[in-house]
Amino acid sequence: MVELAESFDVPTPIGQAPSFLAMLDHVSRLAPLDRSVLVIGERGTGKELIAARLALLSGRWDKPLIKLNCAALSESLLDSELFGHEAGSFTGAQRRRLSRFERANHGTLFLDEIATASLAVQEKLLRVIEYGSFERVGGNETIEVDVRVVGATNADLPAMAAKGTFRADLLDRLAFDVVAIPPLRDRPTDIPILAEHFARRMTAELDRKLFAGFAPGALRTLMNHDWPGNVRELRNVIERSVYRMERTERPLDEIILDPFRAVRSMRPLTAPAPSVPEAAAAPVARPDPSGDGETFTDRVRNFERRMLEDALMDAQFSQRRAAEILGLTYYQFRHHLRLHGLADKRARAALGSGQPSQI
Repeated sequence: MVELAESFDVPTPIGQAPSFLAMLDHVSRLAPLDRSVLVIGERGTGKELIAARLALLSGRWDKPLIKLNCAALSESLLDSELFGHEAGSFTGAQRRRLSRFERANHGTLFLDEIATASLAVQEKLLRVIEYGSFERVGGNETIEVDVRVVGATNADLPAMAAKGTFRADLLDRLAFDVVAIPPLRDRPTDIPILAEHFARRMTAELDRKLFAGFAPGALRTLMNHDWPGNVRELRNVIERSVYRMERTERPLDEIILDPFRAVRSMRPLTAPAPSVPEAAAAPVARPDPSGDGETFTDRVRNFERRMLEDALMDAQFSQRRAAEILGLTYYQFRHHLRLHGLADKRARAALGSGQPSQI
């Protein structure tokens, strides 16, 4: 998706970890210099936010900040977006299109996923950065621009340059300096700070009066997670967990890291029979070692049911506490209750009175 912005509604980066503060200090010292910059970071670390901060703290703060995701476009479309085109230059080009460089003139152009640009596009980028001029696709007019380029990627550009998949001379022009954003796992002290920020913001969005904080177990879950998606993943996890809270007056005690976990635990209502080669021999029936006629599936199902019943009894029929006893989420526990006929209040009442309940 192509993204275009011409305003500086930029949130303040949040964090107190030494590595994060050192990175912000690096940005503050680099921003006033009118040089191209590379921002390196894993997905979800906030590369676009750092690029916007570089623009905001520079002398171009009141000029356009134009953003373009290079990975979202084919080579021809990326070429047209970056450098514009003249009417009739290719099929469908009915009118002249201004380039992103023209729109960013006297401002900043942020090129995300710059490592995905083709070598042909890289060659044109090199000329613009080095000489400040280019020609639109299908045109012969030389256009002069004054643009600061900020590139971003998580790729190893020096290794790509050594292999010839990224132009070494373009890398030299882009990498006047490199800002490396630390991943969230390397700044664990910032996890509670960011989590509280996202939780309060989501609470306000839901028109709730108060966020009561995190229960100790929830904080442990947050601190023990590796956060491969970094700050973006943390934000999604916190917002998801806050909106699913049932008792909003109490501290948040359930962190939903994986929204697909309950789906994975569900058994399909019907499953296609596995294809068996015609030559395969049918399994030989073996005697039931229990002597009571139960199949293996029956015994496993009955064992699961007894575990659910015991957990309910131990938790005094609090389904949330019973789920914690079994190491399940509340939604997983409810799913298993339904599978075993225990979701019905009458079945649980019979269990509490000591009467046998039917599946």
